[in-house]
Amino acid sequence: MSSSLVLTVAAIGVLASTVSSAPTPRPRARQLGVVTGVLPTGALDAITDVDGVLVGQATVVAGDDLRTGVTVILPHPGNVFQEKVPAAVFVGNGFGKLTGTTQVEELGTLETPIALTGTLSTWKVADALAEWVLAQPGNGEVQSVNPVVGECNDGYLSDIRKRPVGREQLLAAIAAAAPGPVAEGSVGAGTGTRCLGWKGGIGTASRKLPSALGGWTVGVLVQSNFGGVLTVAGVPVGVELGRYSFKDELATPERGSCMVVIATDAPVDARQLRRIAARMPMGLARLGGFAANGSGDYAVAFTANPSCRVPNGARGARSAPVLADDDLSPLFLATVEATEEAVVNSLFAATTTRGFAGHVAEALPVDRVLEILRRHHALQEQ
Repeated sequence: MSSSLVLTVAAIGVLASTVSSAPTPRPRARQLGVVTGVLPTGALDAITDVDGVLVGQATVVAGDDLRTGVTVILPHPGNVFQEKVPAAVFVGNGFGKLTGTTQVEELGTLETPIALTGTLSTWKVADALAEWVLAQPGNGEVQSVNPVVGECNDGYLSDIRKRPVGREQLLAAIAAAAPGPVAEGSVGAGTGTRCLGWKGGIGTASRKLPSALGGWTVGVLVQSNFGGVLTVAGVPVGVELGRYSFKDELATPERGSCMVVIATDAPVDARQLRRIAARMPMGLARLGGFAANGSGDYAVAFTANPSCRVPNGARGARSAPVLADDDLSPLFLATVEATEEAVVNSLFAATTTRGFAGHVAEALPVDRVLEILRRHHALQEQ
């Protein structure tokens, strides 16, 4: 069962007593014959194919004006502050909010789970995440913590100024965190997002390298909310559907973002993880994204390899296995392909959503997309 909660809230910051299960998922892109790239996927085609990685989500839907939530990614099931993981951040376009970046860049480690949410809830979620870390067993003497929280602006479908995501929602998402399949589409931090002219959301994918290339896994999770000319499997689907950025008026401002979380089990250090994260924009470009002025395009990459963990307060010389740079190229390709497919999955899974001020984000018309791909001989028939 996918790790998510759908929380219907009766008032801001108050969880209702009823919690319903996630809606029945739509078929994923690969299930319908839409194959991205050349590398094989992991068993789940999800970020949780990287051993130890957990994902949890809480979805906030209330009245006609709240369509938002939070998604958390835990790099391992233990105390992340006490067993930090090598990490890096890459900024494709910096119009956004991603807390904790300077410390990750300076020290090369991640010491909290990663949380994603709506823009104006970023600081409430960061505060709640710091509070949760401080309360964990073994952290009783901790006086500094660096929560990493990213965001996308879901203000078209959700009354973002109400800042409805905070402590209760974060704790619910962490409580739901689990390995296994990940709910996609209009769920968690993707509940109110839009992407490439259609309803966006949470998406995930993975690549499992052949043993000859190391056998390592790369998993990606995205919160898709950016514009462009939708391209699927190399086909200009957005043009054929008649919906793409600046189609009607070149002066129309393009706003949006994409948060990308990259996990691997490869033994790599922070410098190498930044090189891996830097391949994120290539995956978005293959989809027709172009990092518009108002788009915050960020990647946070970490390794979940246990041998690479950094104990809190470690002193003296340390040695950990690290891949040679010449072995990184397959991981680069895996990152590009998994990023691309994760966004496609977010679009295929998302459902039509009506929200704030009567705004509607339509689901991608999957049947029409399949017909277009079929005409272009870009569909693997099932």
